[in-house]
Amino acid sequence: MKQIVYPELKYPMLEINLKKLQENIKFMVDFCVAGGISIAGVVKGFNGAPEVVEQFVSAGCSYIASSRMDQIIELKEYGIDKPFMMIRIPMFSEIKELVKFVDISLNSELETLNMIEQECRLQGKKHKVVLMLDLGDLREGVIDEEEFIKLAVYVENHLENIELYGVGTNLGCYGSIMPTEENLGRLCSIAEIIESKINRRLTMISGGATSSLPLIIDGKMPKRVNNLRIGEGILLAADLEEFWGYDMKHMHKDAFVLKAQVVEVKYKPTHPIGEIFIDAFGTKPTYEDKGIRKRALLAVGKQDFGLHDKLIPQKQGVKIVGSSSDHLIVDIGDCDTEIKLGDILDFIMYYPPMMYLSGYSFIPKVFI
Repeated sequence: MKQIVYPELKYPMLEINLKKLQENIKFMVDFCVAGGISIAGVVKGFNGAPEVVEQFVSAGCSYIASSRMDQIIELKEYGIDKPFMMIRIPMFSEIKELVKFVDISLNSELETLNMIEQECRLQGKKHKVVLMLDLGDLREGVIDEEEFIKLAVYVENHLENIELYGVGTNLGCYGSIMPTEENLGRLCSIAEIIESKINRRLTMISGGATSSLPLIIDGKMPKRVNNLRIGEGILLAADLEEFWGYDMKHMHKDAFVLKAQVVEVKYKPTHPIGEIFIDAFGTKPTYEDKGIRKRALLAVGKQDFGLHDKLIPQKQGVKIVGSSSDHLIVDIGDCDTEIKLGDILDFIMYYPPMMYLSGYSFIPKVFI
């Protein structure tokens, strides 16, 4: 593949291939819809770039979801015409904007729900809520089953301007708890108890995020789950391949590419010289002594991408050694072609670097 160089732009830069993204999103949305699952496309991982969100819309996502109010407001003003979902529990300080700009929000606190109701009255608007049940991951959600059911009944019977749209859960993001037939089955059972008490069917039972996709792939998703909130799984699918072992060759891995410029090429020892203390981030790394190796220093660092071990070099023979705030160190001793000062090296990535690079305003974004 011929390398694309943008001499008129500053490096490092993030190249975003909209066609590949649209194909990735459409593949996953079509797959989920065939299983009766609607998709809320989570846009926070690329800082809600409107050019990318347009691909979510054209590929068939039912909702646009973010944890950041500023992203939702920007996308509404840009003209994105889809229901918007707020996927972080609302702060008191943003309830006015929530009611004005957001269609659906995830909630777990009675006091917050009462404040949303009050703001809905002031604005003359209605708002939908999905109540969150904590199934053991210990992030957001009501953990006691009886309390959860009572909260749902309260919303249904006492909050005139809030629609109890559904129930949901989050798994894997904090406590690393795997979604299973059993825990998501519990969500469905509790949803059915709520339905029996309010005498109607809930519109949405939201069964989590990318980590819940394996249940769909394996045909084990409980039948009542009809929604997932997905970001990484429809953008990169790298987690599905590495951590779950699925063959994701039908999805592009290079929709997001970091391009960084070489600023130094030297032969150096592979073990630091002197007494090892701590690095700039207060950690004490360990180093393997491999003798003298040829290395390249690139002008990009942790401030830009966060985690260097979540970057994947695209040039054969390049191996990531480490990074500091502003530099990435790579071993180039096994490259079959010479790497020179000023060369541009490409890296595809997992979710964390995509999030850091997209959110950092000093990293140019080029859409192709």
